Amino acid sequence: MKIELAKLNAEKLCSSVEVTSQMSSLADIEKSIIKQYRSKLWSPFIKGIQEFKMISEGDRIAVCISGGKDSLLLAKVMQEMQKYSEVNFELKFIAMNPGYNKKNYEMLEKTSKELGIELEVFDTKIFEIIEEISKDYPCYMCSRMRRGALYDYAQKLNCNKIALGHHYNDFIETILLNVLYAGNYRAMMPKIKAKNYDGIELIRPLVYVREDDIIKYTKQNNIHAMDCGCVVAAAKTSSKRKEVKLLIEQLKQVNPNIEKSIFASSKNVNISSIIGGSEDGINFNFLDKY
Repeated sequence: MKIELAKLNAEKLCSSVEVTSQMSSLADIEKSIIKQYRSKLWSPFIKGIQEFKMISEGDRIAVCISGGKDSLLLAKVMQEMQKYSEVNFELKFIAMNPGYNKKNYEMLEKTSKELGIELEVFDTKIFEIIEEISKDYPCYMCSRMRRGALYDYAQKLNCNKIALGHHYNDFIETILLNVLYAGNYRAMMPKIKAKNYDGIELIRPLVYVREDDIIKYTKQNNIHAMDCGCVVAAAKTSSKRKEVKLLIEQLKQVNPNIEKSIFASSKNVNISSIIGGSEDGINFNFLDKY
């Protein structure tokens, strides 16, 4: 299927959500999560938390905020859950400044304050470093460096978990990205133990929340979310993830349930019918059991 980037749907592909009106009141924003968006945001969020056992008694969770629509929603649903949950846990809202320009940094601080998010910001020079070492393909390296910085800071705060704002669409896009471009089958995990940070788990509570619903919620409440804020990749107009987004949209025209099927595939891998794979660094081949 030919990919024509010129036809990309901006609303579905852009991670930022532009609004110009005044943000809704904090009370209305919080109420909309529980009431108006109960079936689209709140219930899928709770489903993910419960199904994958993401939160336990006594957890101290670092909720990572980028200033984008996904992480801002994550902060609010985590706050709401803390209000009503019978499980006692702590939340620390942290944000890394990798080198945002003044406008983006001020937006991050202002929006967080208006949303009632008590944000702790720490500075890094990741954008500056990426510009030097990986400016042609910055996103992968930037993601890894940012993740490491977040782990380091969460550990300093004595947190045993960090929460990221990856949503349902991120999960299915990652599966296809790996199949089509990396030649492997790997899914984004809802919960995973950190390899290099003892005692820390990464959780993704928005695993069942769809991006379209996050966009609608953000627009309706006039929440001023920003995109990734990257000064390195700002001029780039294409990416493999965008191509995969478009591919999924095209496939949905033929099969409206294509997203469900892609996600379900990560739960229904038949090990006996694959040629080869690996587990814990050990490779295996179907001939081993043939």
